[in-house]
Amino acid sequence: MADAETDSLTAEQQACLALWAVPGLGPRTLAALRAFADGSLSPLVATPVRDWVSQAPVSPQVRRRLATVERLAPLADRVLSACRASGMGVAFAGQRAYPERLVEVLDAPPLLFYRGSPGMPRRRLAMVGSRHPDQGFLPLARRFARRVAEAGVGVVSGAAAGVDQACHWGALDARGETWAFLGSALDAFDTAQARLLPHFLDRGGMFFSELPPGVRASTTTFPRRNRLISGASDAVLVMRAGKKSGSLYTAEAGRAQGRPVLAMPGDVRQEAAFGCNTLLRDGHATACLAPEDVWRVLKVDPLAAVPLPGALGSWEALSAEAKGTFAMLDRVPRSFDEVLIGSTLSPAALVGALVELELTGLVIQHPGRLYERI
Repeated sequence: MADAETDSLTAEQQACLALWAVPGLGPRTLAALRAFADGSLSPLVATPVRDWVSQAPVSPQVRRRLATVERLAPLADRVLSACRASGMGVAFAGQRAYPERLVEVLDAPPLLFYRGSPGMPRRRLAMVGSRHPDQGFLPLARRFARRVAEAGVGVVSGAAAGVDQACHWGALDARGETWAFLGSALDAFDTAQARLLPHFLDRGGMFFSELPPGVRASTTTFPRRNRLISGASDAVLVMRAGKKSGSLYTAEAGRAQGRPVLAMPGDVRQEAAFGCNTLLRDGHATACLAPEDVWRVLKVDPLAAVPLPGALGSWEALSAEAKGTFAMLDRVPRSFDEVLIGSTLSPAALVGALVELELTGLVIQHPGRLYERI
């Protein structure tokens, strides 16, 4: 299942997809290649690789790999074919399946591979933790995630055994939205992740990876994917982390990206809680004792939660007026008059669009007729 958005690629997208499939070529090198090609990758599609590769601003290793490619367009086609064979879609930055908040991240990938269907816009929380937390913690994590999801908050994690999967299951228990960012390609995940996937697809969840088909997980891919977990979220909650837990990479990435970081304190005698307690001691995180702490940071009212799947339709079901009004709003409250000035709608039509967005849980109205998107 290739996404409809990628059935017909532009030359820029073809070049981007082909280059992204070359091992060792990351966001910075891609940006350098775009500058090398006068601001657009499109000319590289029309020109044999041998005609430009010797002058390209890439590492020697990447240059050797590129030299084995005749043209970029056939390579992009091969990647798309592999995606279709594995049921993956490809989302380029700016498309609806690409997480909106991730676009803000400095080293965000230009595209993501995914499985599942994008849901309604909402606040999202990264919930991460150890593969081996202290005894009895996993049921607590699952219940906590369920309460978070019941408030309409999306749960983002890494699908790893332990706390990550407990949080995904908690969101699924509530029939809420949950996203998993993997450290492997979506055709190369482990058995536990493979068992989780059908439940995601049945209940509105999504699997994401920045890695092209065929790439297996390694010690380098997991730390890299952690920046995606935090970058796609509005805040990060570290539930359990030992001294060397990978969850601390997610917390560090979240801080660098300007995301609020929370941590759940634990018994000082428990090695599994050492990382969380250290984050709190050093002032790098705010203590999280209950879901109410999450709701406060995300500015979520659980009594006015985003409807769970099937409750009030989908993004596609919204009127054109509501979609256009939503696009005009942001995370800073704006007055009705401010929105009206930038809108082409009449005052009455704008009121109707805002009411529709409020009923769907996509917009919060503050006192004084101030409107904020979720």
